[in-house]
Amino acid sequence: MLASYDMRTKVSEKGQITVPKPLRDRLGIRPGDELDLVCESGRLVATKSVPEDPVASVYGILGTNLDTDRMIEELRGPAELA
Repeated sequence: MLASYDMRTKVSEKGQITVPKPLRDRLGIRPGDELDLVCESGRLVATKSVPEDPVASVYGILGTNLDTDRMIEELRGPAELA
């Protein structure tokens, strides 16, 4: 479990906050990372969003037992011999 930090930040006029650098470093938050925000028992909880692996999201959708070479041959036809 991570140690508790006693840090304070202000909300800007645009509703933005700055996550203090020690927290960013400790949690591995980098510029461009996305955070998921939820309200739990009156607390604002931010969780670093983990992007879905694009390959994992489509892996196995073809539902075939063919190996890659056989599948390509089925799609393209037999390979021409050089």
